[in-house]
Amino acid sequence: MLGAVNPCGFALLPAYLSLLVAGKSDTRGAVGRALTAAAGLTVGYVLVFGAFGLALAPLAGWLRPRLPWLTVALGVLLLVAGCWLLAGRRLPAPGWSARAPRLTRSWPSMALFGAAYALASLGCAIAPFLAIVVTSLQAGSTGQGLALFGAYALGMGLVVTVAALGVALLRDGLVARLRVAGALVPRLSGLVLVLAGGYVAWYGWYELRLAAGNRDALHDPVIQAAAQVQRALADALDRIGPAVLLAALATLLLAALLTKRAHRPTCGGGGGLDIGKRSSESV
Repeated sequence: MLGAVNPCGFALLPAYLSLLVAGKSDTRGAVGRALTAAAGLTVGYVLVFGAFGLALAPLAGWLRPRLPWLTVALGVLLLVAGCWLLAGRRLPAPGWSARAPRLTRSWPSMALFGAAYALASLGCAIAPFLAIVVTSLQAGSTGQGLALFGAYALGMGLVVTVAALGVALLRDGLVARLRVAGALVPRLSGLVLVLAGGYVAWYGWYELRLAAGNRDALHDPVIQAAAQVQRALADALDRIGPAVLLAALATLLLAALLTKRAHRPTCGGGGGLDIGKRSSESV
């Protein structure tokens, strides 16, 4: 759970939520989009950690000094995407086919974002992963090591799923009540992306300055202020624990189910005319 808010990559959590809600939305698809995006991000994240821990650990000495450059590049890309949304444009839908369902298109893009999330987080979060999961696997305890790896994936996935569901339902509820919100949400998402991308790029530059022996970087006011926010998030997750997050997930899923039933069209009367109208329009 704490891996989702590690010091290196915690700013990517609001960036991920911004990408999730920036596109077009409908009430029926909110839960599906959130769950698919959370699953894709989690898979991408834990696959990178697993590959690094099991296969690339011998290359850690060569990779570690180059990771900050990747962090800077990722931050700049998010910054550009945020400016694009602030300009009133929409991000292109990734995927291999324009006819692919929206949920299918979001899976590979979120898996790639999860991999980028993991790469940006390696510098801060790989040490406990290596010490607990990989050490257990290398000691011959395959079953225990796989169980620990699964627990790590579930903890990360639980945090991002609860966040995704909460934001998706809040977004759709806001759009349903405020006509102007439909135009504002993408721009607000763009603003969050600009802030998150700017911080991620700045953090990569901070790491590069530290690696170059610049001791003044230790007193960077941006990093110090963000570190206080990150510690507060980590402490809150530590106090909450997985049981409360699971209860929150169940509550959000129940709320989504009740909302879907409340908006389900009824047969007969105006509902039947509306269905016929939609059918003729689709033809």
